[in-house]
Amino acid sequence: MSRSDNDPPFQEPWQAQALATALGLQEVGIITATEWSDALGGAIKRARAAGDPDVGDTYYHHVLDALETLMHEKNLVASDELSNKKAQWKEAYLTTPHGQPVTIMEDDEKFPSKGGKRID
Repeated sequence: MSRSDNDPPFQEPWQAQALATALGLQEVGIITATEWSDALGGAIKRARAAGDPDVGDTYYHHVLDALETLMHEKNLVASDELSNKKAQWKEAYLTTPHGQPVTIMEDDEKFPSKGGKRID
């Protein structure tokens, strides 16, 4: 998938957010640019080994893979916590009416007296 000069740099907002997350982690010193580069390169290599044709349309999935890998390596999130959050977002995406914002509720939001918050 090639991009012309008139195409937007991101097809979906989450793509920009994923790259911004990687940059933010670097800016606050949680990861280094080398760690990011190595993680992204590793994600692309794994995808190629699994048969990714590398035509450009899966690049941001590699970005997510690299972020998840670094989050595990740096102990920023537990595997089960990440799996649960991904399942919540998937369920929210699949059940949200077309044209409406996709949101999930934190466990505390179900009980407002605990001061929960919505994740958008």
